[in-house]
Amino acid sequence: MLQQVMTGPGKLEFREIDTPRCGDDDVMLKIMRIGICGSDMHVYHGKHAFSTFPLTQGHEVSGEVVQVGKNVKGISVGQKATIEPQIVCGECHPCRHGKYNLCERLKVMGFQALGAASEYFVTDAKKITLLPDTMSYNQGAMIEPLAVTVHAVKRAGDVTGMKIAVLGAGPIGNLMAQTAKSLGAEAVMITDISDYRLSLAKDCGIDYCINTKNEDFGEAMVRDFGPDKADVIIDCAGNNITMGQAIRYARKGSVIILVAVFADMATVDLAVLNDHELDLNTSMMYRHEDYVEAIRLASAGTVKLDPLMTRHFTFRDYLDAYHYIDENRERTMKVLIDVHP
Repeated sequence: MLQQVMTGPGKLEFREIDTPRCGDDDVMLKIMRIGICGSDMHVYHGKHAFSTFPLTQGHEVSGEVVQVGKNVKGISVGQKATIEPQIVCGECHPCRHGKYNLCERLKVMGFQALGAASEYFVTDAKKITLLPDTMSYNQGAMIEPLAVTVHAVKRAGDVTGMKIAVLGAGPIGNLMAQTAKSLGAEAVMITDISDYRLSLAKDCGIDYCINTKNEDFGEAMVRDFGPDKADVIIDCAGNNITMGQAIRYARKGSVIILVAVFADMATVDLAVLNDHELDLNTSMMYRHEDYVEAIRLASAGTVKLDPLMTRHFTFRDYLDAYHYIDENRERTMKVLIDVHP
C-alpha cells in the first residue's frame, strides 16, 4: 500500500510498504478521507514544537472497516468509522482519573506517532469510534475537530442561556460558535478580520459576526449583548491581539477559555486579568464522550459541516493541498484528502 511520509519541512513523499497486519485486538480501516488542520500546516512548515521528521500525518480521518481482530466485539466489516488519535499510558494521574486527554506521556497520531495517511491503517479497536451509516466520509473526517469544540464548550459547564463570544472564525472558531449554539447558548458572537470567514459563519447561523478590523470588539459586545457583555469568551485565534481583546473587554468575574495554540511566547496583561478576577481556562483535545456528542450534533444537523469543506485533493496530490492552503489562507477552511474516492 501507499503511505504518506513528511521527510522535512515542505518535503513529502510516498512509500510503498506492506499492508499492516490486523492483530486480535485491532481494527483495519480502509482510509477514505483525511482532513488537514492548522497543526498539520505547522508540521509542513517545520514549526511544530512537538514533532520530528520523518513523520506520517493523518489524525482527522474517516474510513471503512475492512478487517476486525478475533477479540473485537461490536465492530463489523463494512461499517463507517473514525479514529480517536490519542495514545495514552493509562497509568499517570490524569489517566487514572479519567482525564486521559492530559496523559503525562500523551502521543498523538500524526505528530508523535504514526498517523493514518495511508491507504489502510490498523489501530487498537479502543481507538475506533463508529459513524452512522447516514454520515458521509467527508463529514466523518471532521468529527475530530468538532470533538475539540465540544470539549472546549463543555469546559464552561452548562452554557444554556449564556452569551458567548468566539474570537477567530477559522474552522475551529466556526465549529466552536456552532457548538455553543447547539448546546444551548442564548446568543453567540464571532470575530475575525476576514469578511469571507465571517460571511460563512453567518450562513452557519451565528448571531453576530464582527470584523474587528472595522469595529471595536468591546463596543460590539455592549451593543449586541448588552452592558453585561459575554458570559464566556473563547479564543480560537491564539495571538496577543485576540487574548488582549479578551482580557481587556471581558466582564469582570467572567470566563476566558483559550483553545488555540500560541505559536510564540505570549505577552498579555496579567495585571488586568488579576484585577478583574477573570477565570483564564484552557482546553486540550477531547475524550470519547466528546466524540459521541460531536457525532450527535452533526447527525442532527445542528452543526453544519459541509459548508466548511473548501476543496478536495487526491492522495497523490497531498503536497498540492499544502500549497493550496498556503496560497489561499483567507478563503480556505477545511481541505480534505480523498485517499479512496
